[in-house]
Amino acid sequence: MEHESFVRTSLVNAPAEALGAWHHRRGAFRRLVPPWVRFRVIEEPEALKNGARSIVKTRLAPLVRTKWVAELKNVTPDGNFSDTQLKGPFAHWFHQHRFIDQGAEKSQLNDAIEYRLPLGPVGNFFGGWYVKRQLEQMFRYRHTITTMDLKRLQEQPVPRLRILISGASGLVGSALTAYLETCGHEVLALTRNPRPGSSDLRWDIQAGEIDLTGAGKIDAVVHLAGENVAGRWTKKKKNRILSSRRDGTRLLSEAIARLPEKPSVMVSASGINYYELNPLNLQDEDSPIGTSFLAEVCRAWEDNTRAAREAEIRVVNLRIGFVLTPAGGGLKLMLPAFRCGLGGPIGNGRQRL
Repeated sequence: MEHESFVRTSLVNAPAEALGAWHHRRGAFRRLVPPWVRFRVIEEPEALKNGARSIVKTRLAPLVRTKWVAELKNVTPDGNFSDTQLKGPFAHWFHQHRFIDQGAEKSQLNDAIEYRLPLGPVGNFFGGWYVKRQLEQMFRYRHTITTMDLKRLQEQPVPRLRILISGASGLVGSALTAYLETCGHEVLALTRNPRPGSSDLRWDIQAGEIDLTGAGKIDAVVHLAGENVAGRWTKKKKNRILSSRRDGTRLLSEAIARLPEKPSVMVSASGINYYELNPLNLQDEDSPIGTSFLAEVCRAWEDNTRAAREAEIRVVNLRIGFVLTPAGGGLKLMLPAFRCGLGGPIGNGRQRL
């Protein structure tokens, strides 16, 4: 039976060598997964080399999940490579990644896929249009991300840094980790459950324990960890929301303040809920704090970076607003209702969320 084919090409303002190197960096695999695609990475190759495998679990439909195993082939010294499906939803899948020099600091990004759906003509009749649409959307996203990231790297080159991140597996943390790794930085995850054989560092907020021994020099810290605010706000839930941020921030700040080689900066999350909820007033960094529960949480969150400040570590408090992504968070909860026709305008468009 004949195979179907899909090809997408884009011109990138970077040499082919830089384009290939970007794809070979740890994090590129996760960086290129669109947020609306239900992928859970089980295993990714430490390096792109012949025989290396990636394993993901993916959802094809609300009740249909499958494991996808792909093996790398044809890895060349100039960075080109291919992957073929060993197990997964397709009857056949072969994907070529090519980075072609176009001269004058430009290159062509070329993705060529040869595939065949299961069930032969029946599968193609019922699912062919859907697969083609999904491939078009996915590779438009992948090429946009690749082009944007390389453009940023070309315009603002940054030396390789070692960055400690708490909450690295969360919604914001996982996206940030993939981005930083494709920029060439080394990310150390601060977690309750370090992965065997990884560079993860352990902490336990409730027990007041943190272990940064053996971490070596840390250039920067990004603190994102905290109890999810979604859900019913019982007294216990509110206490977890507050204590996870207050106690976790204090524990981490005191730990990095004691390091013999201190990081130059600590970027600590906070929330837009710091401010009084007044839709008629614009807010800036000098606006007064609000009186709500979440304003109280934000105050405690920011106040407990004190140890880092006193150790002359530059502290940046990010007052993050409502994060919108189909990968999770509030938008994920709202989308089902909107898709069923139950959504509607949220205010008049001039309100503050």
